[in-house]
Amino acid sequence: MPTTHELNDDVVNYAWDNTHPPRLTIEPGDTVVFTTRDAGDYYYSADSTGADVKAKGPLTGHPLTGPVFVNGAEPGDTLVIHVMEVIPTLGFGWTAIRPNRGLLPMEEFPSEFLQIWDLTDGNLARMKHRDDIAIPIAPFPGIMGTALPEPGEHSTIPPRDNGGNMDIRHLCKGSTLYLPVSVEGALFSVGDAHAAQGDGEVCITAIEMAAQVTLRIDLEPGNRIPEPHFRTDGPLCANTNTGPCFVTTANGPDLFENAQRAVRYMIDHLERERGLTREQAYVLCSVCVDLKINEIVDRPNYIVSATLPEIVFL
Repeated sequence: MPTTHELNDDVVNYAWDNTHPPRLTIEPGDTVVFTTRDAGDYYYSADSTGADVKAKGPLTGHPLTGPVFVNGAEPGDTLVIHVMEVIPTLGFGWTAIRPNRGLLPMEEFPSEFLQIWDLTDGNLARMKHRDDIAIPIAPFPGIMGTALPEPGEHSTIPPRDNGGNMDIRHLCKGSTLYLPVSVEGALFSVGDAHAAQGDGEVCITAIEMAAQVTLRIDLEPGNRIPEPHFRTDGPLCANTNTGPCFVTTANGPDLFENAQRAVRYMIDHLERERGLTREQAYVLCSVCVDLKINEIVDRPNYIVSATLPEIVFL
């Protein structure tokens, strides 16, 4: 019979390393209720400010809960992660701007900035100091991954073939993630939960939060995949695709530069039409604006758009 386990965050890892001893051993089909720290490792409080961002220093690694050893998992198999529930465990979340760490360069955002969000509603993340803005909560773990086959410590910051820091907001309750297994037991870990995020996470943070993450973990023996796949149980972005949107576009031969310009245009719009500061606007782009490639076949120019769901304005 499948079993439900609990794994707390008393011990965490800050790097991918296949020599980390497993904290839990399970059978395929078992469920694990993980307690995860936020990306700031419990550093911030509901009263924190931009000064705390500067004092903390840069992120060196996400705190990950795990690893979990899955009996029978071998290299060449696929781990199947069913996301059952993601619940905030503190009453707040945060979004930080760090100079030279997001989509836009340091010259445009030279100072640290911190936005606190009230999560006590359970359904909406309310923007501190802006009573007219609330983001529908659609929580998900930003990091889910298996151990890498290469020896040594590997940063948690970039996404990799093992999954890792993918920050795909569609991996919320009801979704299924497929991960390649590269070492015996898979050695699965999870962390970096977000209450809400736009596709792109452009200022480098979403609404970061501590969470309880419930996952059912299955195994597909012999089904080798080169990189992660996933399946949702319904339409994408169902929580925000319920009303009108405002969209900015940018064209040119460089997708990265197009994304930068589309976000700049959106920041300009939010300043002008909604009265946000430039920092608040950048944060809002990170937590609810979706970047999309709309056209990529008509060389030499491609189209990137930034889509703002206007339901976030009360």
